[in-house]
Amino acid sequence: MGEVYVGTSGWSYRHWRGVWYPEDIPAKEYLAWYARRFPTTEVNATFYRLPRTSTVTRWTDATPAGFLFSVKAPRSITHLRKLRGVEEDWDRFREVLEAFGEKLAAVLLQFPPSFRSDAEATSRVAEFLAKHRTYTFALEFRHASWIRPEVFDLLTNFRAAWVIADSSRYPSADVATADVVYYRFHGPKALYASCYTDAELEGFAQRIARHLSQGRKVFAYFNNDVQGCAVQNASRLRELLRRYDA
Repeated sequence: MGEVYVGTSGWSYRHWRGVWYPEDIPAKEYLAWYARRFPTTEVNATFYRLPRTSTVTRWTDATPAGFLFSVKAPRSITHLRKLRGVEEDWDRFREVLEAFGEKLAAVLLQFPPSFRSDAEATSRVAEFLAKHRTYTFALEFRHASWIRPEVFDLLTNFRAAWVIADSSRYPSADVATADVVYYRFHGPKALYASCYTDAELEGFAQRIARHLSQGRKVFAYFNNDVQGCAVQNASRLRELLRRYDA
């Protein structure tokens, strides 16, 4: 059996106070409280601004051994430049990644809907992955043109994970292209602001269980943070997966 890590996209949500975080816990202690209940988190703040390496060290020190961080690449790399001429941006980002040490799980590359698959764009993705083979990458494409066998084969060649992203807005394909499987849950109805039902979560639990039975490592992050849906859904999915001895 493989391993499964379920968590949320971020942890520092003040609107979770009283909904999930106790009222008396200061914000600086959120991560430690979170890490006692989940084994992983996805760092989305790096998409907007890179933290200091000292900040990353505080994050890793606040979490127990075995806790893992997946980290989202800056928008300058994926949205503004779309992988063109990004080496300086990548070097700055790499310093941050190195600060996570053994607690770094995967690097998320989430592209905008305007990034379409054609020969030039596909070649750009391949060149980038070839240059940075030391990392485990998860790629989230938001245009349907990427959903095709040639792209899946490309990611398989570089052992990069196709992000299985569930939302009401963007296309999705439940495909495994690496030993790592990466799920992102954006909300079944309102984007980032709707909760999954038990029936919906049970369906995902069954899919995840199949990946686990094939020996894969699965990361699953809930990005529907409004009203605490993310923590509620993540907790429930973990409960459901216990039925499959995951």
